[in-house]
Amino acid sequence: MASKPPASDPVQDAPQVAAPQHHAAGLPAVKHSLKMAREQMGVKRTALTLLRVNQKDGFDCPGCAWPEPEHRHAAEFCENGAKAVAEEATLRRVTPEFFAAHPVADLATRSGYWLGQQGRLTHPMYLEEGGTHYEPVSWERAFDIIGKELEALASPDEAVFYTSGRTSNEAAFLYQLFAREFGTNNLPDCSNMCHESSGSALTETIGIGKGSVLLEDLYKSDLIIVAGQNPGTNHPRMLSALEKAKAGGAKIISINPLPEAGLEKFKNPQTPKGMTKGAALNDLFLQIRLGGDQALFRLLNKMILETEGATDDVFIAEHTHGYEEFAKAARAADWDETLAATGLSRADIERTLEMVLASKRTVVCWAMGLTQHKHSVPTIREVVNFLLLRGNIGRAGAGVCPVRGHSNVQGDRTMGIFERPAPAFLDALEKEFGFAPPREHGFDVVRAIRALRDGQAKVFFAMGGNFVSASPDTDVTESAMRRARLTVHVSTKLNRSHTVTGARALILPTLGRTERDLQGSGEQFVTVEDSMGMVHASRGRLDPASRHLLSEPAIVARLARRVLGAESATPWEEFEKDYATVRDRIARVVPGFEDFNKKVADPDGFALPHAPRDERRFPTTTGKANFTAAPVEYPRVPEGRLLLQTLRSHDQYNTTIYGLDDRYRGIKNGRRVVLVNADDAKDLDLADGSYVDLVSEWEDGVERRAPGFRVVHYPTARGCAAAYYPETNVLVPLDATADTSNTPASKSVVVRLEQSRTD
Repeated sequence: MASKPPASDPVQDAPQVAAPQHHAAGLPAVKHSLKMAREQMGVKRTALTLLRVNQKDGFDCPGCAWPEPEHRHAAEFCENGAKAVAEEATLRRVTPEFFAAHPVADLATRSGYWLGQQGRLTHPMYLEEGGTHYEPVSWERAFDIIGKELEALASPDEAVFYTSGRTSNEAAFLYQLFAREFGTNNLPDCSNMCHESSGSALTETIGIGKGSVLLEDLYKSDLIIVAGQNPGTNHPRMLSALEKAKAGGAKIISINPLPEAGLEKFKNPQTPKGMTKGAALNDLFLQIRLGGDQALFRLLNKMILETEGATDDVFIAEHTHGYEEFAKAARAADWDETLAATGLSRADIERTLEMVLASKRTVVCWAMGLTQHKHSVPTIREVVNFLLLRGNIGRAGAGVCPVRGHSNVQGDRTMGIFERPAPAFLDALEKEFGFAPPREHGFDVVRAIRALRDGQAKVFFAMGGNFVSASPDTDVTESAMRRARLTVHVSTKLNRSHTVTGARALILPTLGRTERDLQGSGEQFVTVEDSMGMVHASRGRLDPASRHLLSEPAIVARLARRVLGAESATPWEEFEKDYATVRDRIARVVPGFEDFNKKVADPDGFALPHAPRDERRFPTTTGKANFTAAPVEYPRVPEGRLLLQTLRSHDQYNTTIYGLDDRYRGIKNGRRVVLVNADDAKDLDLADGSYVDLVSEWEDGVERRAPGFRVVHYPTARGCAAAYYPETNVLVPLDATADTSNTPASKSVVVRLEQSRTD
């Protein structure tokens, strides 16, 4: 039997703190996975469901986007994947009776953890203007409410259509098709808040905004650099790939302000040796200061240039552009400035160079630690410079590896979820569907919040996600959402965004990945694209949580029929009945998806073409891979202040909070903690266990305060601190974004720590 959801929010005012762990996974991960799964699903459902995760005839994990290996284990999932599946396949239900018992004002006081624990949504729900409670509504009326609001807009650009990374390829393609036929490119997505910096940098330098490696490349590499990433919590199945690469002779360097247990030692629960002894992964740990990565790679590039025979001169001559300007900038790199920016020792950097020069095939992996700074785009371009110097793109066992988060965030972008679509994509869309899509760029996440705040956008529609909790500058974001005429959320579960509404609000419950999808032509499957450009099918097997649920493709198709009406020549009804017809259209619009239905019938799926990887062809403006030469930047922090990064706990995936512990970091029963280096804490007179308010400082002079955080003395880099989001998103100014990509700079927040009024 599954357990009941918590009746009240747990008290979190006294987190327990122990020493951080130095290994990840193993038996504790297995026990914790099964405990959470049993609480949500019961024993029998747990066994039936988890054995389908990431299998060739099963469903894709709704968690991270890490690819599946060719030969899969019976249990091809990680601890956090098991938690994600358990919360979706839960037996708990949020019914109309629940909403009748809980006014919106009450729900707004609850934590994200409590809201998520209540279970699956079962009915479409409507909050009328001036209402206090959500009430059940028919699907027909729900679509009519949305339709009338959209029809009342002065311009289609007054609507915002947001997408979460969980949305399937088929749903995403239909969603962007509807938005563009309606007349807008306002298609912000969660990628705007995470890997937009990667896409911007890679498109400019190699011609495609995706990674250039496949899983097999990791196994063939000599050196893997993991920068600004914590795979033990955020992508745990990556640890298995690193273990296999290490067994094949690869060396691993991790670059991060915090030591992370998963990169110290991995206890693979799939093998007896892994469960007991484990495998050390790191060969070198560089404890860098936040935002110092560009300076580090720039100095490494200088040192490579100064080493005779270290550069791949043939590759540089044949395949690159801009080398001379880059080399001039790199040779000017300064040791003292680099040591100040990074906090590293000269010996650590020299050891790094030795490992780089010993490697013929190098992969650089990264995540949010590189993408969420003001200078993130030039930082990632400097990583590309580093790889180009030694010919490490377009070679087996080498390349760029931005590790994406949500399970289909990359696929959504491939399907056209982008506020700045390429002209070629719009041309193909126009040719296939016979309408002229808008050409003016739309709003990304930050610009959408500004538009809502300023009254330029009036309808907000979210296909999945938890927009309010994921976005920066919480008070500004919530105020902006409340200015909307209508907010709509397509969701599987309750979250904070359902409690911060426009004048009117709708919650539209949808099928999850785990559930069987029956339409007019029979049982359907959807497809997803993983972090390495592999596309495969996903088939749910469970009965839907409620007979009142609609699939995401069905929701889009029915909404389109209501809004666009008979004037639309698009066969929306056909698309709803048979997703194969959607894939036929995708095949004619999106490059690489030719014969889509045939290709996806292969249980292993198929790899999308990638010109730099496959042909050493670089579709940039110069026709070659571009070296770049940006000035070195890094955050300057005033005396008495710290540089804060927001991050996840181990009991968390994005904004979904599974529990109140962060096992690997030694935190239990609480999330309002701030990790501070003990020497910094001493200088600031902050005792371990004291309570502080975190106050961010930004050029606009606005006070942004997150109160009541327990100080934890922790081995983070000097001058740096860390705390969990979404609790600390309130500290991230809306206008503090990365140049070019406009990604919120959530890893570069200057804060002062004031004694808490609750201390």
